[in-house]
Amino acid sequence: MESIQSSLKKWMRENKNFKGHFIKIKQQLMASPEVAALKKQHPSLDDEAIERQLMKIYEYHSQSKRCEKCPSLSECINVLPGHVPHINVEGSHVHIAYDKCPRKLREDQQRKQQSLVKSLYMPKEILEASLDRVDLEEEKRSEAIERMVAYLENIKDELPAKGLYFHGPFGVGKTYFLGAVANRLSEKNIASMIIYMPEFVREMKSSIKDDSLNSKIEAFKSVPVLMLDDIGAESQSAWFRDEVLGSILQYRMMERLPVFFTSNYSLKELQEVFTTSTRGDVELVKASRIIERVRQVSEVVPLYGKNRRH
Repeated sequence: MESIQSSLKKWMRENKNFKGHFIKIKQQLMASPEVAALKKQHPSLDDEAIERQLMKIYEYHSQSKRCEKCPSLSECINVLPGHVPHINVEGSHVHIAYDKCPRKLREDQQRKQQSLVKSLYMPKEILEASLDRVDLEEEKRSEAIERMVAYLENIKDELPAKGLYFHGPFGVGKTYFLGAVANRLSEKNIASMIIYMPEFVREMKSSIKDDSLNSKIEAFKSVPVLMLDDIGAESQSAWFRDEVLGSILQYRMMERLPVFFTSNYSLKELQEVFTTSTRGDVELVKASRIIERVRQVSEVVPLYGKNRRH
């Protein structure tokens, strides 16, 4: 059976159109500034060596080097989309290597950042929140904005041991603040998890059935930055308060891992919510213990302003 290479050479000899096109390509390459520069930089690369490796040099010559020939990353013209060729010469031998182009690097970084922000039942709008879209002019929110920006600017080699406890009325942007912080943390390659508390309670209860409760609790304990949205809105049970939430907060307090919260309640009001369980039991000591843990992992920040849900 005739080999592929010999068949291709035979086809090239017989196809006059291809032969003419190939000769034209060869002439253009030999006269191109790129080949002239190669010959100047590498004297060992003479015309014979270039002709012998003409297809490699054409591979390099015909591609986009700085995304200048590509309308977008999805329309990249290069052999390996999202990668730019680099030519290396060893003696009289030419080698082509590929590196990621600037657009591919940006896309990979964005995907990495997005992967660092995990969520449990959070709307897309919050996951795409940005500090750039936070209204900085509203006077009633100025203290909260200052505290949030100061927190992010103070992140050095280690995370601050305390997050922020945003509390205020409905619709003032507390949850949006969490999303904005999470995305800014992702730019610093810091992973976070945002949890909507009422759904979190339901998730934990259902996890008992499939034996995934412990593994989920461990994930919430150890994530670098935990964010609990709308704490106090969930239906309270002594089991969730003490065995789940209490366990997570205790671990993070001991390990000096920050927690961010949003709530419609001040800490004093939240303590009253935690005091009475769904069964009607009044447990002031256990509620106080939870509130003390909240204080240990966060700093209280009141957040007021106009209702943005209207």
